[in-house]
Amino acid sequence: MKNTSEKIAFYATVSMGILLVFIGLRFLLSPLVAEAAFGIHVPVNGNFSFHYIKGIRDLFTGIAILGVLWTGERRALGVLLLAGAIIPVVDFSLVLQNPVYETGKLIPHVVAIVMALVLGGFYLSSTAQKTSHAL
Repeated sequence: MKNTSEKIAFYATVSMGILLVFIGLRFLLSPLVAEAAFGIHVPVNGNFSFHYIKGIRDLFTGIAILGVLWTGERRALGVLLLAGAIIPVVDFSLVLQNPVYETGKLIPHVVAIVMALVLGGFYLSSTAQKTSHAL
């Protein structure tokens, strides 16, 4: 890492990956607590399928982000983050469609959208610059 923007992007990406791992594990291990923090209520009647699907999705995404960051594949990380931005967009819309949603529950989804787009764009643009300088 050479400059301040690369350090900020690196630590923001690490934070995002770790947070997604935490959220995923929480949905798998404590589904009702995780559901309340997410911003919707799903009638479960003992069936936590939604929670487990959400949990494994977030766990995988966090591990994938950390893994690609760890290998140094910044261009692939940019693509992963930009493509992955669709996840918090859909999550935001699900919370927004909930008839009794709380505005505060939308904020983490908005933050995730912004982070994914900004970091994804940063990694793609910074690798494009380095590639063009190498020519």
